[in-house]
Amino acid sequence: MNKWATIGIIIAVIVIIGAFAAYYLTAKKTTTTSKTPMIIYVADAYVKEACCLGKCFSSATGIPVTLPPKGGGSFALAHEISSPDTEVTVFVPVALSAVPDLGNENPGWAIAFVADQLTIAYTKTSIANNPCAQKALQYAQEAMKTGNTTDWYEFYSILTSGKVKVGISNPNTDPAGFRAWINLEIAGYCFAHNTYCFYNRMLKNQGNVTECNAAEFVSALDAGKIQFLYIYRSAAVAKGLEYIQLPAQLDLGSVKYASFYAKFNYTLTSGLVKGSPVYLFITIPKNTNNYNEAIDFVTYVIEHSSILKKFELCPISPAILFNSTVVPSQIASLLSEGKLVEGGTL
Repeated sequence: MNKWATIGIIIAVIVIIGAFAAYYLTAKKTTTTSKTPMIIYVADAYVKEACCLGKCFSSATGIPVTLPPKGGGSFALAHEISSPDTEVTVFVPVALSAVPDLGNENPGWAIAFVADQLTIAYTKTSIANNPCAQKALQYAQEAMKTGNTTDWYEFYSILTSGKVKVGISNPNTDPAGFRAWINLEIAGYCFAHNTYCFYNRMLKNQGNVTECNAAEFVSALDAGKIQFLYIYRSAAVAKGLEYIQLPAQLDLGSVKYASFYAKFNYTLTSGLVKGSPVYLFITIPKNTNNYNEAIDFVTYVIEHSSILKKFELCPISPAILFNSTVVPSQIASLLSEGKLVEGGTL
């Protein structure tokens, strides 16, 4: 074979390889852009955070994400996901007990990836025309400075007197609601030596106002229709609300106090829930519209939870896995890599 024939063969091989490469790149691009859009169901207080994660994930992977995410009370969302024909990719609740509410769509596992805390919010408008609210705030501000238990006692006494209106979301649709009642139990235990002192006072004096989720109270707080609102700190910050910084024993935000929180409980229509640290969880319902993309998103969230620091959330590293079934192989790999630790049963 002469050298020109050899050169011709080499050129032909290069052309074929180039054609295959061009085809592969085109096919890969087409596959990426045609992926099923991800649909995130998230606790209403964390819609902005989920939106941020969705945008960052989509930018990094090219996988489309439907924005804004679907927000609502964690329990209400779980019931919606469990209904037939619901389109969902991942579920991000703020209570582990919301995962079993998925019913037949419960995958049997969930991962805690950031921590938050409970607080009591207010605005200048909400307390402006209510002397009792102003007095309560004075006691709270003094208690925050000194830690004086008498000041905290006086604050909770006014909070539950019926002379101020307090927003507490429906515990059966929004976990912030049952955490508010548990907060009142802990306050009674710590400051009145009677667990149900403030809990019962709130009920007796009818000082609480109820909505499906905490976010629905913000306009009422701004308008002065209620004076105080139980809400997560990150949500209070995101919505520009003033808030009372509760002690670690009461804010449900400290892992160190997890066993202490668990001494208190609240009974939902679905059963008993115990006090626990405020974690944001992520899981993949069985009826996910795209399992592979969902796994990619869960992995991304665990590895990039620090993105959410700007929302006053505390990344959990390693993240904590709760499960009652064998987890997917990709999740098991994260365990073996030390990016997850086991936290107990679901």
